[in-house]
Amino acid sequence: MSVALSPEYRQEALESLAGAELDVLVIGGGVVGSGAALDAATRGLSTGLVEARDFASGTSSRSSKLIHGGLRYLEMLDFALVREALRERGLLLSRLAPHLVRPVKFLYPLQHHVWERAYAGTGVTLYDTMALGGGLPRHRNLTRRGALRECPALKKDALVGALQYYDAQVDDARHTMFLARTAAAYGAHVASRAEVVGFLREGERVTGVRVKDLETDRTFEVRAQQVINATGVWTDDTQKLVGERGQFHVRASKGIHLVVPRDRIQSRTGLILRTDKSVLFVIPWGRHWIIGTTDTDWALDKAHPAASSTDIDYLLNEVNKVLSTPLTPVDVQGVYAGLRPLLSGESESTSQLSREHAVGSPQPGLVVVAGGKYTTYRVMAKDAVDACVHNLGRAVPPSCTDDVPLAGADGYRALWNRRRVLASRSGLHVARLEHLLGRYGSLVDEVLALIEDDPSLAKPVEGAEDYLRAELLYAATHEGARHLEDVLTRRTRISIETFDRGVAAAPHAADLMAQALGWTEEQTAKEVENYRLRVEAERASQEAPDDETADAARLGAPDVVPLTAAAPGPSNPA
Repeated sequence: MSVALSPEYRQEALESLAGAELDVLVIGGGVVGSGAALDAATRGLSTGLVEARDFASGTSSRSSKLIHGGLRYLEMLDFALVREALRERGLLLSRLAPHLVRPVKFLYPLQHHVWERAYAGTGVTLYDTMALGGGLPRHRNLTRRGALRECPALKKDALVGALQYYDAQVDDARHTMFLARTAAAYGAHVASRAEVVGFLREGERVTGVRVKDLETDRTFEVRAQQVINATGVWTDDTQKLVGERGQFHVRASKGIHLVVPRDRIQSRTGLILRTDKSVLFVIPWGRHWIIGTTDTDWALDKAHPAASSTDIDYLLNEVNKVLSTPLTPVDVQGVYAGLRPLLSGESESTSQLSREHAVGSPQPGLVVVAGGKYTTYRVMAKDAVDACVHNLGRAVPPSCTDDVPLAGADGYRALWNRRRVLASRSGLHVARLEHLLGRYGSLVDEVLALIEDDPSLAKPVEGAEDYLRAELLYAATHEGARHLEDVLTRRTRISIETFDRGVAAAPHAADLMAQALGWTEEQTAKEVENYRLRVEAERASQEAPDDETADAARLGAPDVVPLTAAAPGPSNPA
């Protein structure tokens, strides 16, 4: 099933949200909120989803992009979390999102001959066993010579041998967008750039919210029997709008990642390295590597977590401990920072806080879900909707999202097998078809239809040649992108995959979006200028020595420009 998140769809969704009482309204378009909207809609509940910015614009676009059980949680004896996450990994790989989630292998270098191989080997064996097959190969033991064949970039004296095991990875922002889009296909009313500015109450009971359409500056009411607060690191802020302290509190932990070109590290496998503070991943990412992550407390602006020069130096120093040819700051192509929503606990260290999630109902009509990790989003969403169902007090079918493929999943493997035929028919190189299939799955036909109507869309984007012009137009016509930043940072990864952070591609992307969104020349120019200023602010933050000065520099990035020329929103202002 597929619904285009077009400008027309958004307008209809806003009108529907304003015009009826829903069973469930979800606040927050991250992976958990979008997953909750899909869960509720597929149970037959009338459902709405509102997101203040863009889908996945917070934590859900800035993760390590791994779908994994979490080997380090075995060390913490958190077997239940690992088992649950490995089950979800298997579902995503095999059934729910095979077009978006794919296997990735990692090498774990060993530095001690006997005890470390036995200790780490036991953990990885348990990891494989708990996955119950899971569709991935089991781990294998490698000698130093075998490990160096897999990763010639390693220093010879950095290891005595290695373990190699498999996990999975995902483009988190696209996966979250596909969740929202699939929810829409099952009847949910989904809208981005729609900010909750207050709650409606009847006595103690929450009966809905007030929403401001940030594109038209109109405010309207949405009534719902149950409201889910799935706002991640903003959970406490959202609770303040209700006027309640909340049952639990979320603490933000900053993690940054570096993106470097693939040729800077000669390896056929990813790496997982132990550091004094946590673990470090070197993750293959197309023609790049992602290196991360840090784990530090963050109490500054949640909308703009900033990477400092200290963060960047830390990651480079740690990875260079094992590389024969060290990386330098010049090699860094992109940097991104994200915030993990951790449940506050006794520990002073964010790396020790729980990755478990919690669901509560602090007031009648309101459900809060917080904590957790990306891989277990579906379980978190299910638990939140279960709480709503309990409060609705009527018979509702159980969750079925473990058997609901996301848009683009059905038929994906057959199309992958036929990719050479598709390439021949479309006139594209087979490598381009593989790229498109890995981003759109069986919805690739919709992208190819744009090219058939306008062959110029088959050309690469100037300044970002890994992507086709059709993909940028499709982001605005089908994937809910409303602003230039949405396309360059989340629908694509141009902002972290090019050395200029997408500045050269920005005017071309804006011209394509203007066709779909009806931008004026003034609006188009403003979008490009705002994006350029955003990049400048990010670069300034990455030269700052600490979080305080990095945050101040990052705040120089302007907000997106409201689409004042857009069609009017719902006409019942609160």
